[in-house]
Amino acid sequence: MLRDILYTGLGAASLMHERVESELKTLEEKGKIKREDAKSFMDSIKERGREEDSKSKEKIKEMLKEVIDELGLATKEDIEALKREKS
Repeated sequence: MLRDILYTGLGAASLMHERVESELKTLEEKGKIKREDAKSFMDSIKERGREEDSKSKEKIKEMLKEVIDELGLATKEDIEALKREKS
């Protein structure tokens, strides 16, 4: 389910990128926007996308940690601590 949500988000982002790029190209061809402005706009959108991607990954990590804690699952650190105690 999580994979489906991620793939859907990536697909939507890809589609949106293509549509924005197409619209900017149309505006550029009609002379309503300069090439440099269109490039600058796309660069800012890409940067914003990278920032949002980073935030989303952090949020997912936090959510997974909460689920692991709620389920009482042993973490890698827990297992390593038990191994050290046995030694």
